[in-house]
Amino acid sequence: MAVTYDLTGRCAFVTGGASGIGLAAAERLRAGGAELAVLDREAAPGDWLALEGDISSSSDVDAAVGRVEAELGRIDILVNSAGVPGDSMRTTDTPDEEWRRVMAVNADGTFYACRAVIPGMVRRGYGRVVLVSSIAGKEGNPMAPAYSASKAAVIALTKVLGKDLAQTGVLVNCIAPAVIETPILDGLSPEHLGYMVERIPLGRTGTPEEVAALICWLASDECTFSTGAVYDISGGRAVY
Repeated sequence: MAVTYDLTGRCAFVTGGASGIGLAAAERLRAGGAELAVLDREAAPGDWLALEGDISSSSDVDAAVGRVEAELGRIDILVNSAGVPGDSMRTTDTPDEEWRRVMAVNADGTFYACRAVIPGMVRRGYGRVVLVSSIAGKEGNPMAPAYSASKAAVIALTKVLGKDLAQTGVLVNCIAPAVIETPILDGLSPEHLGYMVERIPLGRTGTPEEVAALICWLASDECTFSTGAVYDISGGRAVY
């Protein structure tokens, strides 16, 4: 039986919530009683406030956060799950446009979401921020230079924010999944995907629901003495 954290009275904002990890997290947060707003490139209908916007646009993010605060009153929980995998290619073959496209969503978008949401949390003296990185951000995956670099940036930002906000009541942590069965895998070559799965001791990909369980603990009041940390959910692949 799945554990349900009591999130009654909390308001959560999930980016990239139309599918995959973001959708699974949104559904579990809602099941715990949280009010919810979900942002994606196309509005994701559900039992929540559905918002449409581009996470790589700071103006879109600011507008979405402003609307959530106006309509739902506040944001207590941020889950930033929006991301793209990037094309499989060698570093020296990566054009400027591909590098910037991936960094704009994964790194810039994470920064924009945090910058927009955290001031309100600090004013209220409470917040839980969960950022979605990747095992690639710790180890670096071949044929994924932009993705690996962008996810390493998410880890670094998590550590900075954890320290910056340590005395404010706002806790910031991130997760580092290995291969999870989500639409993001559609952009990977069979060789790239095979490389990642071969390195998972449990011998399989993870599910969005397994990742959502970890996210919801980090987003709950049960998480009280962890900030600036990276939580692996890698089927045993992570070695540090």
